[in-house]
This record gives sequence, C-alpha cells and structure tokens, in this order.
Amino acid sequence: MPAFRQVGEKQLPNPVLCMAWSPKRDLIALANTTGELLLHRLASFQRVWSLPPSEYTGKEITALAWRPDGKILAFSLGDTKQVVLCGVEKAEILHVFPVQNPVTCMHWMEVMEESSALSAFYNSEDESKLFLPKLPTLPKSYSTTSKIFSEEKSDEIMNLLGEVRLNILVLGGDHGFVELYAYGMYKIATLTGVSGRCRSLSLSSDLKSLSVITEVRSADNNPEICYVQLDTGLLSDCLPEVTRMARKFTHISTLLQYLHLSLTCMCEAWEDILMQMDLRLTKFVQEKNTTTQVQDEFLELLLWGQSSPELQALLMNQLTVKGLKKLGHSIESSYSSIQKLVISHLQSGSEALLYHLSEVKGMSLWKQKFEPLGLDSVALEGAITAVGSFSLKANELLQVIDKSMKNFKAFFRWLYVAMLRMCEEHVPPELNKMTQKDIAFVADFLSEHFSENEELFDRKGKYFNVERVGQYLKDEDEDLVSPPNTKGNQWLNFLQESTYLKESPLLFPSYPQKSLHFVKRMMENVIEHCLQKPAEVIGKSVKQAVFLPLYTVPESSENTPRLFELPSLWNDKKAKMHYVVFCMPEISPCKLYLLRKGTDPNRHIPNSVVSVDLSHHLDNADDNAAAHCLDARFYDDEMLTVVLQGAEEDNRRVLAQLPLSSTLSCETEFTWEPNLRLDQQTSAIPCQGLVLGNQWRELESMKAQFVAVNGIRKVACVLSANLRHIRVFEMDVEDEDEEGADSQNNSADQEGLDTTMTSQGQGEESVEAEGEAGEQVGDGFQKTEEHLESEEALEIS
Repeated sequence: MPAFRQVGEKQLPNPVLCMAWSPKRDLIALANTTGELLLHRLASFQRVWSLPPSEYTGKEITALAWRPDGKILAFSLGDTKQVVLCGVEKAEILHVFPVQNPVTCMHWMEVMEESSALSAFYNSEDESKLFLPKLPTLPKSYSTTSKIFSEEKSDEIMNLLGEVRLNILVLGGDHGFVELYAYGMYKIATLTGVSGRCRSLSLSSDLKSLSVITEVRSADNNPEICYVQLDTGLLSDCLPEVTRMARKFTHISTLLQYLHLSLTCMCEAWEDILMQMDLRLTKFVQEKNTTTQVQDEFLELLLWGQSSPELQALLMNQLTVKGLKKLGHSIESSYSSIQKLVISHLQSGSEALLYHLSEVKGMSLWKQKFEPLGLDSVALEGAITAVGSFSLKANELLQVIDKSMKNFKAFFRWLYVAMLRMCEEHVPPELNKMTQKDIAFVADFLSEHFSENEELFDRKGKYFNVERVGQYLKDEDEDLVSPPNTKGNQWLNFLQESTYLKESPLLFPSYPQKSLHFVKRMMENVIEHCLQKPAEVIGKSVKQAVFLPLYTVPESSENTPRLFELPSLWNDKKAKMHYVVFCMPEISPCKLYLLRKGTDPNRHIPNSVVSVDLSHHLDNADDNAAAHCLDARFYDDEMLTVVLQGAEEDNRRVLAQLPLSSTLSCETEFTWEPNLRLDQQTSAIPCQGLVLGNQWRELESMKAQFVAVNGIRKVACVLSANLRHIRVFEMDVEDEDEEGADSQNNSADQEGLDTTMTSQGQGEESVEAEGEAGEQVGDGFQKTEEHLESEEALEIS
C-alpha cells in the first residue's frame, strides 16, 4: 500500500495562484486568476464557500494568510493595493485597509513567549467590560449601503480582536515594502532598509527577528535571490508593553469602524425620509398648472384654510387621510431611528473611544516602559480632545432633531385636521385646538423642509428636504447652512467673558459651524496620527542583521508563479531557529539546500548550510534514477514535504516526506565566503545522501509541481504544473489500523457533514452550479461550527 492516503481530487475551471491550509481545521483556501477566493475542506475536496471578486475590494489576489486561530483569512489585492480580512464562518468581509505598495507575500504568526507581565495582562484584559456597556448592534432595518458591510456586522467587527495573545500579520511587497500589523489591524511597524521585492516572510514566535527572502537585480541583471534577517529586538524586549499598546489601539480601530457604520445608518434613515416625501410630492408638482411653489400652496392652506384644486387632489386622492397617518408614522420612525443611533451608538461608541484613549494616555506617561515604543502623551491628549468635540457635535445634533420632530408633529397634526375638514368629517375636539405656538411650528416646518425654488433643491431630496438635520450628515467641508442659534446661551456667554476658560485645554471645542461628518473626519485624522507614530519609531529600531545572497534565477523561469516558488521559510519555535529550504537547479539540479539561522541574530548556529543529495532517493535499486526537487515545504519542525521529478527519460512525479534529523546531523562545518554568492561556493557545502524508505508516493497521471502542507492537521495538497489539477492527501496513515474506530468514526462524521452540506447534488463541475453549492454549503458550515470545533479538538488531543 502506498504511503499517504488520497482523500480528494479535482480539476478546477481556473488556475490557482495561492493556496494555504487552515492552522486549526481541515480547510484549505485557494485564490484563482479570476480573483475568486475559495474555501474547500479535506474530505472529497468539498467546497464550503466562494467569495467572488468585487469592484470595491479588487480582482487580483496576490497572497493569503490565516490568522493563527483559523477564524479569519487575510488576502491582499494587487490592483487596488488593499488587504482584506474575511470571516471564515460566513465568508464575510470584516475589515479592509489600504497599503502603499502591492503586497506580494504575507505571514500571520502568533507570539508564543510567556512572562508574568503578559499573564497579568491576559487576566486583566476584560477590565473595560466592567466600566463600559456592551455596544448595541446596528439595526436590521438599515442594512448599510457600504459595499463592504452588511446588516448586524457590528458584532463581527468587535470580534475582529480575537484572542488576547498577540498575533502579527506581516506584509511584504515591491521596493522593500514590509509592514507589521498587530491582530491583523493595527500597524505597529513600517520597516525600511530592505531592498528588492519580497518573496517570502517569517517572523519568529519570540519576536527577536524577521526572515525575508528578497529578489534583487544582480550585476548581470538577472534576478538574484537573497536571505535577509532583520533584528526586531525592540518588539521582543518590550513584548508586554507592545501587546498592551497593540491591543488598545486595535480596540480603538474597531471602535472607529463601528462609529463609521453607525453614521452610515443615520445617513440612510435621513435619505429614507426624503424619499418617502418626494414620492408623494413628485406627481403633484408635475401635474399642477399653477406657478406657485409647494411651500406657497401649503402656506395658503395654513393662512386662509383654502387650498388649490391641485393640492386638494393630492391630499384627497393620492395621499388620503389613512395614507397621511401611515406616512407620518413612517417619517417619525425614521427621525426616531436617527435619534436612537445618536444616543445608543454614537455616544456609546465615543464614550468607549474616550475610555481606551485615556488608558493609552496613562500608558504613555509611564515613559520608562512606553516612550521607546513612540507613545506621545501630547498627541494622545489631542485625540481625546477630538473625541470630546465629536461627542459635543453628536449632542448638538440631538437637540436639532428634537426641535425638528416638534415641528414635524405639529405639521402632520395640522394637515390631518385640514384633510378631515375637506372630507367634512368630524374633527376630534383634542385636535381642533391650535395655539399660536403650533402655527409657528407648522410655519417653521414649511420653511425648513420645502424647497423655495427649483434651483435650490436639495441634492438628495428634489421637492422635500431635511436640511436642518441633513446638513450634519453631509460629508463635506462647507460650513453648516443653518448653524444652531446660540444667542442667549448663558454657558457660552460665560465662556466668552472668562479670560481663563476661553482657551482652556480642559474644555472640548465645539466647532459650531461644522457638520458631524467633518468633526468625525477630523477626529479620525488625529487618532490616525497617534496610531502612526509608534509604527515609525518601532520601524526605525529594526536593523538588518544578516544579508546573504543565495543564487540567481535565469530569466527563463520568470513566467512561473512567484507565489509558489522556493525558497520556503519556517520558524522552529522550540529550537528558536529560522529555516530556509531552496534549490539551485542551474548549479546542482539533484540537490536540496537547507539554511539555518537562530532567531537571535547574535547566536551562532553550527552547520548553517547543508545540502541533501536526491540522486538515490528510493530504497529500490532499480528505481534509483536521479531526481530533482520541484517544490519543498516544511511539514513540521522535523520533516520536509517535497515533490520530486525523475530524470528526463523518467518523468515520474513523487510526493515524499524528508526527515531533517539525518540531514542536520552532518558534522562538517561550512565557511561562508562573504564576497561570494552561495551558488558560487556550492562545492564547499556539506552534503548528505537520502533514502526515503516508505515515506513516498508516486503521483500517477498528474504533472505535480507544487505542494501546500499542514503538519498539525497532517494534510497535504498537491497542485499540477497547469495550476488546475489538485489532489489532497492525509499524510500520517500508517497508524490508521491501530487507531481503529476513532479514525473511522471521525471519517463517518465528516462524510455525514459533507452529505448535509451538498444536498443540492453533484453538479459541481460547472462554475454556476458550484456557486449555488457554495451558498448552501456556507449555511451548513455555519450550523455545524460547534460540531467541527469539538471534532477537531478531539483530533488534536
């Protein structure tokens, strides 16, 4: 029986550009040339969901990375220069952020270091929940029109934080672009000094160094592959402080996202009022023969109790008494929605923002601990002031809404009575009384909400506008058209007359002439400045510790997808080592090379470079044809998974496991000549022979080229040279018979799950059918989440 059990195979309609196994589940993410993101499970390579490309996010996926807990998938877009965080459960886009250069590679790692300071922080992490109420979810009735977010997304946004333990998303791109994002959201470092194009990255779990594979142009203008090790000692030395600061700033980032969504919902409620009134007024304006304006028609009715035939026809035939009551309730509901969003969402969100910023300011005052990280107490004070101004502006909007609602209720009450009289119906006594104050409210409503001439029509409402409220929600730099009247305000008068309080830093400025959107943007810019400073300071502290030119790549291989090409990086967490595996087919086609460096740049590693001779890789003498390595990935700390190809006359492809222990036992030391590339001194590299034993399997009827593996889940995915043909394998199957029932039961459970999720049939070969399957599968995936987690917990244990 051949080693490794094949559990799935598929011919895909579009070439695959990236593939990555989930660190926690038997799931693999694929990105293809159309910009589609696919999630498949191990069993039968069943598709779970697909995320089609969008105009907003982009269509050219360049890299993939899983968050260490397996709940979020990050992918980068080359055409829009954006990074997207996608929830795995429902295939929902949770967060999008721009980057300066297109991302070519990414790596998402989790910090494994422990300390008493970190343990204390992990235990005290939820202190904010003792002081702050839980933020309410956004209302279903206003599913935001944003192209990213759907209804009730606020919970998912706040869950972006994930576990308290620090995890860092590392991005690499062209022109030496390297950035580090704590929790995948907050940028904690922008690195400089790296040259060339990043092809692979690996940040060590102890945060002491970052390994980068770069591609630069050599003297003869060929692409030259180099290994760079960057000293990130500041992150390691200040790990408790970095974790606390990053956690706080990630909280702040999610709160800004929450406020943005809340404001979007308010804008929708405002536009809903305009739309409902315009629907009633449009036909009336189009059909009326008089030259009078809508406002004039209603004023005549208010003053003289008589209306034009056109207005009477509108009120009695199109609007009707019943319709008026319904319209009144609907518009009142929209006003109330805006009011509730301000009270429950904007004010709650800004209070939480104020709390977290105040805590960060307190951290910044502990200069011994946090000043090296770039926390600036003065800038943070400015951010706190900006949030205070935003809260004041939100409170000002509440007062404006309250006044507008009084006018609105008076108008509809008066109009209801007028229509009852037109119908010659009985008017209830409690409605028949109208004071001078009520008439003033109605007149205010008419002057405020109805356009006086068509040239001044509101850009969102053609005949009806809510400018008094709407001016606060416009995302423009212009001053408010109708700023609040502050005459007679005793507090403001007192401030103006006081020399000491007028410019006091203890008082938040109110910006009476500016909109809520303007103050929000100003607040975001100030907070963004606070967030950027540590990234610059930490980035400048990172220095290049090692630069090793490895080999050149001939131009002929330029067409191969760079995402799959060697070298491959790995971080051995226990031994605290960086591993680099690569081939030099132009120099030694039958050899595989392994470079080792300590995560501590000052630590000397013996046998830093060794090679493996693949000439006699099989234990059967008849099959000992020379082979060369097509791809190699680290299965775990002690094993490499490789795809081998026979000699030209023997074009077989083999999937094999290569144990590292024998290779690393070589006692011969390699001395690197500093002025030469590695490929110019290969004869001095110690070499070990290799016999695979039974840890290999021939890949029949497949031109295998690339492989992706996950040693924790014991799975591998092999991709063909045309990037369309895929096979998936369970790698450790030799103990299958001994494990017996447990393995079979798990398999049966998995098959049962797949059957539930594919109730639509087997029509997956067509792209359209596959799309439908993805939608149904997504629901099944969500329902069976708890089952999956319990099953996988059993497997891991």
